[in-house]
Amino acid sequence: MGVWEKAVFYHFVHALGLLVTPLLAKSAANIVGMLLFAGILLFSGSLYALALTGVRTLGAVTPLGGLAFIAGWLWLAFDLYRGKA
Repeated sequence: MGVWEKAVFYHFVHALGLLVTPLLAKSAANIVGMLLFAGILLFSGSLYALALTGVRTLGAVTPLGGLAFIAGWLWLAFDLYRGKA
């Protein structure tokens, strides 16, 4: 149950990020959106699959989703820092 809750929480937070990104940085919205979407698929998707099937090897994909999340937020921060929003 804890794995499922973690997947839902990260899915929710980053779905909100997908909604807010075009408002904050119009020039980088596509790239940031793709990275956040990839993160949702890889991170939350692998945790959903792990919770439903119990196959522990699916957890190996989760860090890739975390990296996509980090890259998306850093790209957004860098774009806002440069003032290209």
